[in-house]
Amino acid sequence: MTPDLEHATASTSYSPLPDSENHHSSQRRRPIVLLSTIFISMLLFSSIIAIIFNQNSQENIERDTPGNGQSEKTKPVSRGVSQGVSEKSNFLLSSDEDDQIYPWTNAMLSWQRTGFHFQPPKNWMNDPNGPLYYLGWYHLFYQYNPDAAVWGNITWGHAVSKDLINWYHLPYAMQPDQWYDINGVWTGSATFLPDGSIVMLYTGSTDKEVQVQNLAYPADLSDPLLIDWVKYSGNPVLVPPPGIGTKDFRDPTTAWLAPNGKWRIAIGSKVNKTGITLVYETTDFKSYELLDDVMHAVPGTGMWECVDFYPVSTIESNGLDTSVNGPGIKHVLKSSLDDDKHDYYALGTYDAISNKWTPDNPELDVGIGLRLDYGKYYASKTFYDQNKQRRLLWGWIGETDSETTDILKGWSSVQTIPREVVFDKKTGTNIIQWPVKEVEKLRSTNTTYEKIVLKPGSLVPLDVGLATQLDIVATFDIDKQALEAGLEADVGYNCTTSGGSSSRGAYGPFGLVVLADESLTEQTPIYFYIAKGTDGVANTYFCADQTKSSTAQDVTKLVYGSSVPVLQGESFSMRLLVDHSIVESFAQGGRTVITSRVYPTKAIYTAAKVFLFNNATGVSITANVNVWNMDSAQIEHFPLGQQ
Repeated sequence: MTPDLEHATASTSYSPLPDSENHHSSQRRRPIVLLSTIFISMLLFSSIIAIIFNQNSQENIERDTPGNGQSEKTKPVSRGVSQGVSEKSNFLLSSDEDDQIYPWTNAMLSWQRTGFHFQPPKNWMNDPNGPLYYLGWYHLFYQYNPDAAVWGNITWGHAVSKDLINWYHLPYAMQPDQWYDINGVWTGSATFLPDGSIVMLYTGSTDKEVQVQNLAYPADLSDPLLIDWVKYSGNPVLVPPPGIGTKDFRDPTTAWLAPNGKWRIAIGSKVNKTGITLVYETTDFKSYELLDDVMHAVPGTGMWECVDFYPVSTIESNGLDTSVNGPGIKHVLKSSLDDDKHDYYALGTYDAISNKWTPDNPELDVGIGLRLDYGKYYASKTFYDQNKQRRLLWGWIGETDSETTDILKGWSSVQTIPREVVFDKKTGTNIIQWPVKEVEKLRSTNTTYEKIVLKPGSLVPLDVGLATQLDIVATFDIDKQALEAGLEADVGYNCTTSGGSSSRGAYGPFGLVVLADESLTEQTPIYFYIAKGTDGVANTYFCADQTKSSTAQDVTKLVYGSSVPVLQGESFSMRLLVDHSIVESFAQGGRTVITSRVYPTKAIYTAAKVFLFNNATGVSITANVNVWNMDSAQIEHFPLGQQ
C-alpha cells in the first residue's frame, strides 16, 4: 500500500529559511555580517577545543603504544545519527570481549594502507559523489573530513584520473560554508544537460540540521579539471515536503528525461518504517514539482539513503545513459538501507507515464532481496561513462577496526575499484559487477597452476611471491559423479551462521585462503559451499570468512556471503583483488560480490601467503589458478602550477 505523505503519523513539515533570490537585498547584509562574526568566533572556540582534544588524543595514543604493557578499553562514539545520517561508527565492536585496544605497531598500521585502491592521503572519507567523465578526465568527488580520521565537517574531496586507476588529488570542490550546508556537504549526483553543461545536486545539512537539496555547477566549463564550483544563489532548491521528516530527505539521483520533456530526480526518504523514493520534475533544476505518488515503496525497510536508478540493456552488453527507456530495457532501483547499512537492489520495469517502478520479483524487492555486495560496502553510486559506453559503479568501503586505531593510523576508508555493471543475460535475474578492465594494467608477474587435484581435507600452498597485492582468477571443478550420488546435505546452509571455513560438509567448503601466515594463525578464506536439498537440487554459496583474519581483538571478524547461481556446464569461478587490508571477491563472473576488510598482525609484508584448500568431506576438487602480482597505482597531488 502506498504511503500517504500528507497524513503520515510521523510527519514533519518544514518551511525554507529566507535565503533565495527573492530575498537578496541590502537588508540581508547585516545578518550575514553577524552570522560571519558568530561563525568566526565559533571557529576560534572550536580550534581551542581541537587543540585540547588533540593533546588528549596524543596522550591516549602514547598510553597505548606497544611495549608499555597497557591497553585501554574503547567504546564506539556515535557519529552521524544525531545529525540525520547513517551511523558512521563501528558498533559491532561494542561487546565486552572486543573493547580492548590491540597494541598496534607502526609497521602493522602502515601495511594496512592500500596500494591500488583510491583513498585520500589522510583523514576520513565516505560516500562517492557525482562521478562523471569530462573532457578526457574521470572525476570522483567524495565526502571527506579535512580535519580528522573520523566522520564530521563533511567537505567534497575531488580527484581526477585518465584511467580510473591512477589518480590526482585536486583542491576541495565544495566546503560547508553556507547556511544551507554548514553542517555538511552531503551526497549528490551530476547530470549532463543537452548543451554539454553540468549540474550537480547535493544534500546540505542546514544550520538547523534540516536536510535540503542544493544546486551547484562548474565555474568554467572550459576547464577539464572542473576545479572551481559555484553554489546557486537561490539554494536550497528543495526542502522536505509535508509528511517527510526534516532529517529524512537526502541524496538526489542523477536526473533523467521524462516523456514530457521534463527532467526527473529521485530522492530517498521514509514514512514511518516504509522506505520510499520521491520523484520531482524540473525544467531548469531551480524550481521543482513533487509528483503525486512515490515511484516505489517497501514496507519495513526504513530510511532509504543514496538511492540509485538507472537502465540496463537486456540485449546489448554496453551501458546506457540514465534517460534511456523502452523495449529491451530493465531498470535497476538501488537503495542503501540506513537500518542495516547494506546496499540492496532489484530489477524491474519503469513506466515513465505513471512514474511507477515495478520489481520483476516482489520477493526480491529493494531491501528484502539482492544486495550489491555481501561484505563491508555502502553508499554506492553509478554513472554512465559516455567515453566507453558503460555503466560504472563506485562504493564506499569503511573500516571494521576501532575508531581509536583509525585515529592512530591517521586515515579511514577506501573506495572500491570501479566496477562495470551489466544485466546478466544468462540468469535474467540479477546484474553482473566486474572490475574495470583498466585495473589489469597493474598486473606484473604471473604465476599459473593447472589441474591441481584437491582431495578432501587438502591444503596446498601457492608460491606467488609477495602476496599482499594480487589479482587472482581461479576455477574449480567438482567430482560430478560424487555430487550426483550424494544424499541431502546442509539444506539450511547460511554463510553468516555456518561457523566459517572450518565447518566441513560433504560438498564444501573449497576455495582460496589469502593473507595467511605460514602457520595459518591468521587467514582469510574465500570459498564455495554446495548444499543439496531433498529434491536433489544443489545450491551454491559464496562466502568470505574473517573469523581468523587477525589476532587483534579490536576488529570485527564476521563470515560474509550469500547464494550464487551456478548454471549447467559452468565451473565454479572466483576472482579476488587482494590489496593489503581490502579483499574484493567476485563469484561466477560477478553475480555475487563480497568485499572484506582485514587487519592481520602476522600475515603482512613477506609473511603473507596464499593457499588452495578443499575442506569438503565427500568430493575432490580440481583447481586452475592464475595469479598476478599487482603494481601500485600512482595517487598523488595534481601539479597545478605545471598545467
